[in-house]
Amino acid sequence: MKPCRPMKALGVIPLNKYDHKAVEAKWQQIWDEKECFVAPNDYTKPKFYALVEFPYPSGMGLHVGHPRSYTALDIAARKKRMQGYNVLYPMGWDAFGLPTENFAIKNHIHPAEVTKNNVARFKSQLKSLGLSFDWSREINTTDPNYYKWTQWIFLQLFKKGLAYKKEMAVNWCTSCKCVLANEEVVNGVCERCGSEVVRKTKSQWMLAITKYAQRLIDDLDDVDYIERVKTQQKNWIGRSTGAEVDFKTTEGDTLTVYTTRPDTLFGATYMVISPEHPAIEKWADKLSNIEDVRAYREEAARKSDFERTELNKDKTGVRLEGVRAINPVNDKEIPIFVSDYVLMSYGTGAIMAVPAHDDRDWEFAKKFGCEIIEVVAGGEDVQKAAFTAKDETGILVHSGFLDGKTVKDAIPAMIAWLEEKGIGHQKVNYKLRDWVFSRQRYWGEPIPIVHCEKCGFVPLPEDQLPLTLPEVDSYEPTENGESPLAKMTDWVNTTCPCCGGPAKRETDTMPQWAGSSWYFLRYMDPHNDKELCSKEALEYWSPVDWYNGGMEHTTLHLLYSRFWHKFLYDIGVVPTKEPYAKRTSHGMILGENGEKMSKSRGNVVNPDEIVETYGADTMRLYEMFIGDFEKAAPWSSTSIKGCRRFVERIWNLYEQVKDGDAYTEENETIIHKTIKKVGEDIENLKNNTAIAALMSLVNQFYDKGVNRAEYETLLKLANPFAPHVTEELWQMLGHDTVLSLESWPVFDESKTVESSIEIGVQVNGKLKSTVKLPMDCEQQLAIDTALADEKVKNAVAGKNIVKTIVVKNKIINLVVK
Repeated sequence: MKPCRPMKALGVIPLNKYDHKAVEAKWQQIWDEKECFVAPNDYTKPKFYALVEFPYPSGMGLHVGHPRSYTALDIAARKKRMQGYNVLYPMGWDAFGLPTENFAIKNHIHPAEVTKNNVARFKSQLKSLGLSFDWSREINTTDPNYYKWTQWIFLQLFKKGLAYKKEMAVNWCTSCKCVLANEEVVNGVCERCGSEVVRKTKSQWMLAITKYAQRLIDDLDDVDYIERVKTQQKNWIGRSTGAEVDFKTTEGDTLTVYTTRPDTLFGATYMVISPEHPAIEKWADKLSNIEDVRAYREEAARKSDFERTELNKDKTGVRLEGVRAINPVNDKEIPIFVSDYVLMSYGTGAIMAVPAHDDRDWEFAKKFGCEIIEVVAGGEDVQKAAFTAKDETGILVHSGFLDGKTVKDAIPAMIAWLEEKGIGHQKVNYKLRDWVFSRQRYWGEPIPIVHCEKCGFVPLPEDQLPLTLPEVDSYEPTENGESPLAKMTDWVNTTCPCCGGPAKRETDTMPQWAGSSWYFLRYMDPHNDKELCSKEALEYWSPVDWYNGGMEHTTLHLLYSRFWHKFLYDIGVVPTKEPYAKRTSHGMILGENGEKMSKSRGNVVNPDEIVETYGADTMRLYEMFIGDFEKAAPWSSTSIKGCRRFVERIWNLYEQVKDGDAYTEENETIIHKTIKKVGEDIENLKNNTAIAALMSLVNQFYDKGVNRAEYETLLKLANPFAPHVTEELWQMLGHDTVLSLESWPVFDESKTVESSIEIGVQVNGKLKSTVKLPMDCEQQLAIDTALADEKVKNAVAGKNIVKTIVVKNKIINLVVK
């Protein structure tokens, strides 16, 4: 870090109306020149690693919703820096992805050039907000020096059998012409472009995140995540305990189902299999309605998983004519249906249906005329599916050897019976699917694998990384849905690293989530060209102390990055099981109409215009003052003016500062209370109430007066929120240091309690005067002080005091006759 030079040499902004443009430009330059926010490689100091999700640099730039997260963590980082911590608060760019590629296709510009321009704009916007990022550690996922290590991690996954290729039905975006993970399909359409998503069978690279499913649940107990984040993670992973049960068919083969309610087997009156189930074609010559079944399968292929499993959709299906299943507990033949609400990717692709105790099964049974048998007592009219059988105290009926048992006891009894008969066993299941890792696009990390006819899939030698993207003339996906790289024959055709024979490079690229799954590690040692990150840096900075991001990334990035981190822990690369010690999430800033900001709605507020008109400090204060950080809040162009007035009140208070190097009696208590409150509120993301406390302190100073010591404390407390104006005022007081690097004020707990209090004195219930008393003083002292007051004396003159009532620290009432 460069040595401090005297601030006075840089010039002081004239004291008149606050000129935010001059002040903010000046201090942003000083912070850069002096490298105030660079985190040194000093591993002896206590560390604090604050992290916000790095943005995707779109062509639209920032809107005012983006800085809410950045500012909140910036305030925490600034406070920790003032408390003596070595603070790492980095920023970079999640820059691979479809929007850039689509823009490049439309405008005939290379995606790298688009990315470069977008990054430059985003960076200038972020700098204008006075955020204390360590720009010396800036990273970009499209930089070959970065994605070399993304490719390296993929190779380790491949070598450990966690990256594999598989023919599977995938989500296909009809507009982007690429495969989407389940998490990227929202309400049946592409999360990115909003176009229809259909099902296609393709050969895809997969990552076996399911092997980490239980650890991803269990280790949530060891981290400080807000509860709704933990809940979303657990729900997405979807752990359930039940049994796998084998149903014989009239063709002699077996359909296996997974059920969480094996106790209800006596009520299973039909089965349903997925339209993609391989048994359909196996039985083709036995099914008299095979053409109807195939037509239904084609129709299902045009639907996304979301559309197929939506609870309130009409139940559709086709009964298989020619093959029936046999219920293993009573040997009854039951019909088999094919229906799109059963997915091949979940469980076994087949289910048993118990219509008396499942709403969806009941609706299906009513539509197709299936038998309904109550097996858990409690439904007065089973035809209305009145009882859902979720209560463990329900009693089994019509269930043979289970009759009379509670649900709680019947489940293990049935599992034991199935295991004894060799037709079933206990099973833990997860809704989580393996991660579809292929994208048939150009603008992504090349997958460092070659395919050899003799050796199969072969990893690229690590000393050949990074495998960089070749220049292409067209970024359009091919007509058959392959990556544009497939047309680059000079690049595709290569030699096998294993046998030296002819081979072809993998032409699929990695998804955008790849680079963001480990970026927090690279910030720790971003210029290392020998390894992902040095052992010393990892040991010092791990884990991230505080990570803030959007709830929309809870089941995507957060889950994926925890998975990658655990894998890296398993192979000895990182020192901690979990990447983030603490995770919080923020609510959106909505448009003034209360709707989500979007260009199509015409309600986007540009932060550049706010900074230009009101200043960065005003915008920072308003974004933190707008409401509860975890909740959405509408933007208000009227309310922001109040925060500008607060900045001006701090500025104008300078003219009233008197000499004094100690707190005055009038202000001492409120100052200590404010130091305590602001510090605690910053740590708890209650910046709105911290700002309210600062406003109260400023009001006190205008009312009671302020000296130099008191004003300096105010500037220190306000600095994380409004760094530019407070830096300027600090310099105007004659300091030649940077306020952002000064020490955070310390409060005295004993002085946060008022030493005296002003209370009212009543005579016969009517207020006559007020007196100042020591807090919690004795009753007699309170009465004596009241009677010494001139107004009270006059009120009781010539009368007898028959009763005195003293409510400690509240009121004194004298009853006279």
